[in-house]
Amino acid sequence: MRLGLSTSQHISQQHYGVVDRLRSEFILDHAAYRRVFMMGKSRGQLAVTMDVLTDALVLVGQHGVYCQSARTPGKPAMDIQMITKSISDAKDLIAAVIADLKVRDSVEKG
Repeated sequence: MRLGLSTSQHISQQHYGVVDRLRSEFILDHAAYRRVFMMGKSRGQLAVTMDVLTDALVLVGQHGVYCQSARTPGKPAMDIQMITKSISDAKDLIAAVIADLKVRDSVEKG
């Protein structure tokens, strides 16, 4: 525990700290920031995470244009391909969790 906070309270503060930092750095637009509150805390934070990963995919894709494979011209270098696949897989996992949370929330509401 830090400063008398439970572990879950500390983790929650860390998550909102990330959202606030992204917002202050203009990485996170107002619509994405509102998602945290419209979708609920957990699903909203996961949706924001998806946005951040999408931005990372765009940056990696742009880098892949200049970092071509020596073996296969016209394709990104192998490390760029691996990074792209890993980020895409992470997005798929997050999307599945968001869907599971949505189902759970609708069951709990009745």
